[in-house]
Amino acid sequence: MSEKRDILIVDDDRGMVKTLADILKIKGFNVDTAYSGDEALIKAEKIGFDCIISDIKMPGINGVELMKAVREFRPEVPVVLMTAYSTDKLVMEGLEEGAIAALAKPLDLDNLLGFLSALQREQSIVIIDDDPKFCKTLGDILREKNFKVEEITDPASSIEKLKIKNQVVLLDMKLNGVTGLDVLKEIKTKYPEIPVILITGYREEMSESLENGLKMSAFTYLYKPFEIDDLLDVLNKIKRRELAAVLGRSNAMKR
Repeated sequence: MSEKRDILIVDDDRGMVKTLADILKIKGFNVDTAYSGDEALIKAEKIGFDCIISDIKMPGINGVELMKAVREFRPEVPVVLMTAYSTDKLVMEGLEEGAIAALAKPLDLDNLLGFLSALQREQSIVIIDDDPKFCKTLGDILREKNFKVEEITDPASSIEKLKIKNQVVLLDMKLNGVTGLDVLKEIKTKYPEIPVILITGYREEMSESLENGLKMSAFTYLYKPFEIDDLLDVLNKIKRRELAAVLGRSNAMKR
């Protein structure tokens, strides 16, 4: 199992904070609390929280302002907002600014715990590229950043045996023995929900293939050589989409 996640709960309702914190602690999470946006911001600057769950309406810094401020130094941290006002303008603003969801009070705890379970899942990546050096270099970098990585350097012989579950695929478009589009089609036929990031070092030659890949529901594409921060940004967007899907289909106010 992944290591325990550090959760910050923010609300000026102290009773609500204590109740939610106690429940999450029993479920095995490390929990810190704050009773205002100002206090939460100070803590978030000092501690690398894995998630912030914040009320929207609070004295001083409100939940949306808190989220915007945290994003300046920890843009990858998912923020879940809580509110008793489903039609409030702040709710819409928060969702537009990138909150994972806005949960209606009283909270659906099963839904929230499902989200936190998804938060704990290790993000796994499959690199499909016939350049072993590229695979190893990128794989080592991602492993250092706590991703689980599988490398496939012979896709022509491996594609039929490819098994992907809860993973992101990084797929080179120019391969020996098989085209990137053929591999993408195979993946999307078996695993239509799996996010696939297309990569290539041949910008002009592969432009049409990349566009066709997007039409086949590839998530996006990157040109080699790419900055690791650009890839991490895409992976973060994929993770946020996954988390939003957990919360955004029941008690969350949809984006």
